[in-house]
Amino acid sequence: MPVFHCAAILFDLDGVLADSTGSVDREWRAWAREHGVDEEKVLAIAHGVRSLEVIRTVAPHLDAEAEARKLEKHEAADQHGVNPMPGALELVTSIPIGHWGVVTSGSRRLATARLKLVGIPLPRVMVTADDVKNGKPHPEPYLKGAELLGVDPAECVVIEDAPAGILAAHGAGMKVIGNASTYTPDKLTDADAVVGKLSQIRVTANAGKLNVEIH
Repeated sequence: MPVFHCAAILFDLDGVLADSTGSVDREWRAWAREHGVDEEKVLAIAHGVRSLEVIRTVAPHLDAEAEARKLEKHEAADQHGVNPMPGALELVTSIPIGHWGVVTSGSRRLATARLKLVGIPLPRVMVTADDVKNGKPHPEPYLKGAELLGVDPAECVVIEDAPAGILAAHGAGMKVIGNASTYTPDKLTDADAVVGKLSQIRVTANAGKLNVEIH
């Protein structure tokens, strides 16, 4: 039973706190059809990566910033099938306030809408696509999260569902627990531990330090 000792926990949003895969897939497929881009090529890289980077990769001829804004406006309004991940609320509320945050590849508008929709309290620290120059798999988003929480990056544990996020967290010097929701466990082997559901993760606090146990 792995145990991680840390000062803070950083959560990815989609696929970790919110089950939004259906919405993400629908909106990206619609966008791809509109612009004559191969849907499967888009979906192969869309999860866990900023819309800006995805669009720059698959359609470099488009105005990526304008397209990303339009896409995320649609995503924020698409609430069909968006639900809390089982165990998410129980997990975040077991962590002392100020010792957890959210680091997402979505915009602040989208992240706020998703968290409110699924009933997860807004954290004091939230790093979004709007707050960084480089998105995942670059370590900047997770380094920013640690900085805003006021903790050393090595004192953070990350919970991620996507390979790009795992790479970003490891690049920031953090331990990572992979949540096999969006991807199967064999795609998350770079994580330090992998769970099938969030209820396998237990957090206890003692004198400002967190113990994260995998059951």
